[in-house]
Amino acid sequence: MNPLVFLPLVAVVLPFGAGVAAWQHPAALVAVGAALASLLAARLRPLPPLAEALVLLAGVAVAAAASLLLLDRASGIAAPGLWVFLVGLAALFWHALTLLAQGEGAGRVALVAGLFGLALVYLWEAVVRGFGVPSVLLPAPSAILAAMPPRADVLWDDFRQTVLHAVVRGYLIGCLSGFAVAIVADRIPFLARGLLPLGNLVSAIPIVGIAPIMVMWFGFGWESKAAVVVVMTFFPMLVNTLAGLQASEKIQLDLMRSYGAGYVRTLVKLRLPNALPFLFNGLKINSTLALIGAIVAEFFGTPIVGMGFRISTEVARMNLDIVWATIVVAGITGSTLYGALALAERAVTGWHPSVRRRR
Repeated sequence: MNPLVFLPLVAVVLPFGAGVAAWQHPAALVAVGAALASLLAARLRPLPPLAEALVLLAGVAVAAAASLLLLDRASGIAAPGLWVFLVGLAALFWHALTLLAQGEGAGRVALVAGLFGLALVYLWEAVVRGFGVPSVLLPAPSAILAAMPPRADVLWDDFRQTVLHAVVRGYLIGCLSGFAVAIVADRIPFLARGLLPLGNLVSAIPIVGIAPIMVMWFGFGWESKAAVVVVMTFFPMLVNTLAGLQASEKIQLDLMRSYGAGYVRTLVKLRLPNALPFLFNGLKINSTLALIGAIVAEFFGTPIVGMGFRISTEVARMNLDIVWATIVVAGITGSTLYGALALAERAVTGWHPSVRRRR
């Protein structure tokens, strides 16, 4: 176990705020006590990795919640005990995640990823509140969450315009058309040789160059944003599909020929299954590209609704709470889509050697 997990013992003798020691504040006592109690419970008697991880995580959760009550009292270097304690708490959390990640299964993968994300949010909150960072520069996550319920209707309208109208439709059209063209290009070799350089050329064009043109062609509605998404997602899907179709080994292709399988049967039974990791790679890449493309495209002309419109408009008005709330919604949307595709990949391609090696 990392020696840093014993730092809470050192933190007890250091000030947790301006002239306030750990034993002088109930929240500090609860935080230190929870961390040490979970550590002792996990060390005094051997436990299975999962049970030990859950015990440690319970102590870390209680200690982290109690520490939030001390962050407003902290003022940078005036609270060395609090920061030493948080470093020890981070080491304890790291050890718990290491134990939790030893098992297999999609549930554990999602749990580890979610807990790690929550830890980063907590670190953000601790730094902003503990060091008094101005909200104009970087608001705390709690302040962003507090600003979301009063503007829930606006955020929903923006989400519907950007994600449900532009991103989803553009993503489906771009990925499906890229996949279909890749199948045709695989059958016609000269088409693949001609499309790949064109794909590299289009990929090098910045969004700010494509978006105004699409607005001129398709108008200010969601159609122009979906068109930008199609352009951004078509070629990554094309390239990944072509690479996946070439992934089958020569001995496998010879075996299919010995069975008398034609092109279509070989494609369906062998080459497409072997290409699944590449297909999911293209889908995951496009899940983030689609959202970025739609939001940036809205900077160049859109109705009075949409995530990109909201960010550009509210920044000019210095309404940074709604700006950060929109960014949070976009981040959660992109992460959820990417995570869903990653879980689907593990479920669909669990038999593939590339997936088994990662387990």
